[in-house]
Amino acid sequence: MEDRGHSFNAYFKRATSPLVVLAILRQRPMYGYEISAEMKRRSNGKFGIAVLYPILYRLEEQGFVEVSGTEVIDGRARSYYRITEKGETHLTQSLDEFKVLAAIFIEMTEGEKA
Repeated sequence: MEDRGHSFNAYFKRATSPLVVLAILRQRPMYGYEISAEMKRRSNGKFGIAVLYPILYRLEEQGFVEVSGTEVIDGRARSYYRITEKGETHLTQSLDEFKVLAAIFIEMTEGEKA
C-alpha cells in the first residue's frame, strides 16, 4: 500500500501549491473557496489542496498576498485575498526557475540522445 503522505504527487503539490495560489490570484481577488474551485477547474479536478488556509496565511506573512476586503454572508466572514507586487515578483521568478529545473529534469531522465 502506498503511503500517500510521501508520494511524489504529495511532495509536488506541497512544493507548488503556493505558486498555484499566487497564479490564480493574478486573475482577481478571491476568497478561499473560490481559489480552491478555480484550482480544480483549471486542472480538470486533478489538483486540489486539502489545507488551503495555512498556505494563504504563510503567503500573507511573506508579504505575497494581502486581505483586500472581508464580507459577512450568512453569518460567516469571507476574506478576499489579492496578490501583492512582491508576490507578483516572487511568482515570476519562481516560475522562471521552475521552467529551467523542469527542462533539466526532463533532459536528465530521458538520457542522452543519439
